[in-house]
Amino acid sequence: MPEILPSVEIDPPGEPEGADVWLHGLGADGHDFEPIVPLLGLPRARFVFPHAPSIPVTINGGMVMPAWYDIVSIGGGGEQEADVRRSAAQVLTLLEREEERGVPASRVVLAGFSQGGAMALHVGTRYPRGLLGIMVLSGYEVRAHTRAREETEANRSTPMLFCHGTADPLVPIAAGRLAYEAHAHPGRPAEWHEFPMGHEVSPAELVVIRRWLAARFGVGGVRAAR
Repeated sequence: MPEILPSVEIDPPGEPEGADVWLHGLGADGHDFEPIVPLLGLPRARFVFPHAPSIPVTINGGMVMPAWYDIVSIGGGGEQEADVRRSAAQVLTLLEREEERGVPASRVVLAGFSQGGAMALHVGTRYPRGLLGIMVLSGYEVRAHTRAREETEANRSTPMLFCHGTADPLVPIAAGRLAYEAHAHPGRPAEWHEFPMGHEVSPAELVVIRRWLAARFGVGGVRAAR
């Protein structure tokens, strides 16, 4: 069993009625999205922001930094499969811990930005129990060639949110769109939103994220069907 990743955790008062496990991007850490929690309007949810392990990253000259996997080249297939599988096992352990702490998978959203978004998509579609939602921000798909044999029936109808910047210089919007189109099939509520921005999260995007999360968690009387 992989060790539990160190994380920034923000607990609600009382028992949480859901959880959002949120994975940061390359070179960042679990504190990256901590400041936006008050803006998301989920007073009864636990937020878990894990820190990726620090490893050498080839495309950044071998510099050691927090990363979910090494990237050896730009473009599809440049990620190290062994790293992806290691990190996937660590994220899976975090999701299972939420279930052990009393939050069922059906009340857990798995989210991520950039490299973290790629991991959220990878792990979420392969998780054995149905999640509440999967959110991919400025992300893409890794190990797409294993999707057909590894994805689980439990999450074939899990709602997804994809957001991307039209001027993203690091992850081309075409890569994000390709990931969305690969998972937006009949029976799955999947949304695609693009914004006039770079590799970032904008105020307009936060509005969309807040609305989508409110629908997932049923905040304010709004609940979207699976």
